Amino acid sequence: MKALMPVILPAVAAGRKSTGADKWDEMWDGVLHMPPMPNRYHQDLEWELHTYLRQVWASRCGWRVHHGINVASPGNWPNDYRIPDIVLLSPERFSIDRIEYFEGGPNVAIEIHSPGDEAYEKLEFYAAVNVQEVWIIDRDTRVPEVYLSRDKSYERLKLSATGWLESPATGIEMKAGDANKLDIRIRGEEATMRHLPEQ
Repeated sequence: MKALMPVILPAVAAGRKSTGADKWDEMWDGVLHMPPMPNRYHQDLEWELHTYLRQVWASRCGWRVHHGINVASPGNWPNDYRIPDIVLLSPERFSIDRIEYFEGGPNVAIEIHSPGDEAYEKLEFYAAVNVQEVWIIDRDTRVPEVYLSRDKSYERLKLSATGWLESPATGIEMKAGDANKLDIRIRGEEATMRHLPEQ
């Protein structure tokens, strides 16, 4: 269910702030979006994916891995921003880091898609701020999707003949695995394979 509140009531803002729920709030061209706090399954998958990318992948390539970063359209902070679950940033884009927010898009934005959220509605914004790739991973089925930037829009990539979905920007391969897990590895390196979440 979606609701529109022309002006946020002070009691609503105070309630979200007191519970910490406001840390997921986003400003979409001046309109405040207040998603519910993600559930434990969402948070567990996000945390383990973030940990894998930071410890196994980024440690060897020099990229940065962050979660909960405000991604703003250039010159429009704090009136137009989204908060991907995880972002991947190459050294060539380190200059967009303003500590409180990124001014422009990271190389990769990752969204864990929960029922009823706005992950797909964010694609237009991500294209506009030059996000090279967007990964959308279903919270419940663990099915990954990779969207590659093409002329200010996105092309959804297809699975390889072996059933893996590869991220061209990173060399990461993913697929929905057994026992409701996300299988992930660095291309061609079986020793890097993990089944997330591991617990």
